[in-house]
Order: sequence, then C-alpha cells, then structure tokens
Amino acid sequence: MFTTVVGNYPKIGGGAPNLRSAITQLDRGRITLEELHRIEDQVTTEVIQEQIEAGIDLVTDGHIRWDDGQTHFAQRIKGFSIGGIIRYFDTNTYYRHPTAESRLERNGPIGVQDFNYARAHSSRPVKAVLTGPYTLARLSRLGCYEDLASLAMDLAGILNQEARALEEAGATVIQFDEPAILKFKDDLPLLKQSSDIVTRGLGARTVLCTYFQDISGLAPELYKLPFDVFGLDFAWGPANYQLLDGFPADKELVMGLLDARNTRMESVEEVVEAVRRATAHVSLDRVQLSPSCGLDFLPRKNAREKLARLVEGARAAQEALG
Repeated sequence: MFTTVVGNYPKIGGGAPNLRSAITQLDRGRITLEELHRIEDQVTTEVIQEQIEAGIDLVTDGHIRWDDGQTHFAQRIKGFSIGGIIRYFDTNTYYRHPTAESRLERNGPIGVQDFNYARAHSSRPVKAVLTGPYTLARLSRLGCYEDLASLAMDLAGILNQEARALEEAGATVIQFDEPAILKFKDDLPLLKQSSDIVTRGLGARTVLCTYFQDISGLAPELYKLPFDVFGLDFAWGPANYQLLDGFPADKELVMGLLDARNTRMESVEEVVEAVRRATAHVSLDRVQLSPSCGLDFLPRKNAREKLARLVEGARAAQEALG
C-alpha cells in the first residue's frame, strides 16, 4: 500500500516568491514573462519537496502552472476560445468557460515540459495528470459541435496524443480526471467511448479519478472501463464503501480518504478503519491512499498537515492489517 495525491496543491504560501503577486506584477508590466516562469519553477520545486517531505510515494507537480483544469488544456488546443468565469461544480472556485469555436485540433504538447521539469526535481516518481475528455467536453460550450458526443470524441483523440507524448517523456502513471460523470451518470456510455479512445495504445498504468460524490448508479459498470486503477472519493462519497462489492481482482483502488475541502484533521484511527472497511472487498496490496481531491482548496499549512497524516495513517493501516 502506498500514498499519492490527486493533483493540484496550494500555490500560495511557503518560502518561494508569492505567485499571485508575480502574476499581478506581470499584468502591470513590472516583470517579464520569463521572470514569471522562474517563479513558477521555484513554487513547483517547493511543492514537490513538500509532498516528498510528507512521505508521499507518488507525487505530482502540484499543477502550479494551471489556471484550472479546463483552461490549462483548452487554451492550448486549436479551436477553443476562452470566455467568462463560471462556477466549478458546487465549489467556491471558478474557471474560464471554453467554447469550441471551430473543429478542435492538437496544437502540440501541453504538459510534457512541465512533466519533464517535475521529474528532474523529484526524488520520487511523478504522476502525469490530464483532465479527461468527457469532463473537459462537459465543462465546455459546444460551439460549432452538434452534440456533446462529437466534442468528447475529438477531445479523446487529442488527449490520447498528449498521453502518448507524456509516456514517451517517461510517464509510467497517467491519471485522467473525470469528476463530471458523477453529476451526469446517464452519460456512462459516452464516458466508455471516450475512455476507449483516450487510453488507446498506452503502456503506462492508467488511472480514472472521480471526486466530489459517490459512484452510485455507475458501479459495477464503471469498473469495466479500460483503466488499471480507479480513484474514488470516500470523504464526500461514503456510499462508495458498499459499491466496492465486486471490485475487479485485476484492478487497483485509490481511496480518497482525507477531505481535501475541509481543514478538519482526520485521525490515524479513522484512516485505519477506512482501509479496514475497504479491504473487505479489495486486497490490501491493491489499495492506495490519497486526499479526496486536489488540495488547492486548502491553505498550504493544512495541505502539508493532511499529507503527513495520510502517510502516518497508511503506515498504521499497513501494520494493523498487513
């Protein structure tokens, strides 16, 4: 059993320069774009180190350079325009609404350079993370597309090329975030179609990550999708414990245990008990632990403490149940 994170990490705080201030300085013409990139590098290095110091086994770059999970990809795909802000699910955060103004085309690598930087500055393995094609389509305006399916299929092809480029760069684990399926569960057939395309030809271990809700109405069909690992949110979706019945013996489970939207600190005993419940359906050697979603909802101090507690809980669970 090992520990990982879902993706993003708080950008503000710590010892590196203040990224928010740097972006403001850039907008006012007081620093250059190159200077901003240097600050982004410093913050990225810092958040990778914080994950490592907490004991996390599989880290990410913290998505420090991402505006959000939609804009980061849409503004680098030919055919998208970026509009006004809109609320991200039921959270208190917002993203800029992409619109497919013309038929979408790949416009070169999106995250390969960032992945290479993270690998070069991490002593632990680095996981590549992509917003999944179904969720990116759901959180965009159709624009010139006749329906959601045609938009999702084009995005699946583009993101498959991106995943292949990441694999060529050395990514051995590639995660696809698909939280939108939990809000539109009737779209499971479309998620399956897009998943078949986005994972095609990949040799890396693939992860499907969901969060903000349980997978009721989707299991066990969800487990038949072409991924090696499934990430479920047990903090905001406690019904997921019952939905592990019938979990495939050849798949792995990422348990999103610690609530990444709440500063309350879970106890080690809570972590152990959660793992105990899950291992009634999934063997311990196929269980990974993570926060429930990205940590960017929390202050940096709380994010660090959550990760340290996650590692402590994982070690205690391994000792108690291993």
